[in-house]
Amino acid sequence: MAIPESSSDFYDLAGLLGEEDRDLLRRVRTFMDEQVEPIINEYWTRGRFPREIEPGLAALGIAGNPYTGHGCPGRSFLTDGMVAMELSRGDPSVATFMGVHSGLAMGTVHLCGSEEQKERWLPAMAAMELIGAFGLTEPQAGSDVARGLRTTARRDGDTWVLDGHKKWIGNGSFADLVIIWARDVDTDRVLGFVVEQGTPGFSAVDLEDKIALRAVQNALITLDGVRVPEENRLQNANGFRDTANVLRMTRASVAWSAVGCARGAYEHALRYAEERTQFGRPLVRFQLVQDLLVRMLANITASATMCTRVSQLQDEGRLADEHASLAKMFCTMRMRETVGWARELMGGNGILLENQVGRYVADAEAIYSYEGTREINSLIVGRAVTGAGAIV
Repeated sequence: MAIPESSSDFYDLAGLLGEEDRDLLRRVRTFMDEQVEPIINEYWTRGRFPREIEPGLAALGIAGNPYTGHGCPGRSFLTDGMVAMELSRGDPSVATFMGVHSGLAMGTVHLCGSEEQKERWLPAMAAMELIGAFGLTEPQAGSDVARGLRTTARRDGDTWVLDGHKKWIGNGSFADLVIIWARDVDTDRVLGFVVEQGTPGFSAVDLEDKIALRAVQNALITLDGVRVPEENRLQNANGFRDTANVLRMTRASVAWSAVGCARGAYEHALRYAEERTQFGRPLVRFQLVQDLLVRMLANITASATMCTRVSQLQDEGRLADEHASLAKMFCTMRMRETVGWARELMGGNGILLENQVGRYVADAEAIYSYEGTREINSLIVGRAVTGAGAIV
């Protein structure tokens, strides 16, 4: 079977990549079309992640894409972003699973671990023999987590004792390794720890009845006297600034995922308009339908172009918080608009899962909010352009 080309890369942004990386995008797209799309609606309805696809994801060799050494591929952030887009184009839940594992969890070890810790965990995570999760958000701490973090860490000899709760933790109920951020009761610094699944005192319960990203298993985690050895404390995570470095790195990837979500909805809507006949002719021959399609494509193209520049800045080591925040804010806004137009084009059929677009409409709501709400990202950019902080 021929590897499909994208029908929504209007400015051929993939052409900025080398042939090997373009082939990787095509392989990711083929995997999502052939292995994920036929089964994802069933899992989305059940609220469970299709773990049988993990070997196929591992075979793509995309875990830890932009990290060099310790078994990681060492590709560019531009390639990594476009891979995130392709994953989300196929299904935003699968993209989020990989974003948590490869971006947040592996990224934390990459940025905050010692050389020994990187060698200990990253090769197995890159091979997806170990799956990671990232525990920062808490029941009472979301946008204000920098100041409102309540999970505590207390030193006791050669171990640390963790107590508290984490909420909305993707992969948290089945991940082998869970990054937990906690406040040191003695120094008030935010520290990072790697907690292994099954550690006494650690429990995770999936949140049920979500209306978005239903195939992502988000957990409510309870830490009740969890004892973690000093060797599992991330040696270069010594304050919330280090946490923020991880979030800056991954926020750009979320913007790419928003583009992918919009592209998936657009491509399904375009295919529907080509096949659906009303008043004796296909929908694509109606002016108002073409106008909707062009507006969707414009949003996608503008957002993808912004993300491309953000990833280039990241590859140059010049990405600032405000760069990532502007992209995340803008791309998720345009994503919401685009998936809504895709649903509108389909009329009532747009709310049926069998027509795919309804899943993107729902999933867009989660992407819009996680890794920084629109308001918080707007204020980060506002602080950069005015010099005046207005978050609190």
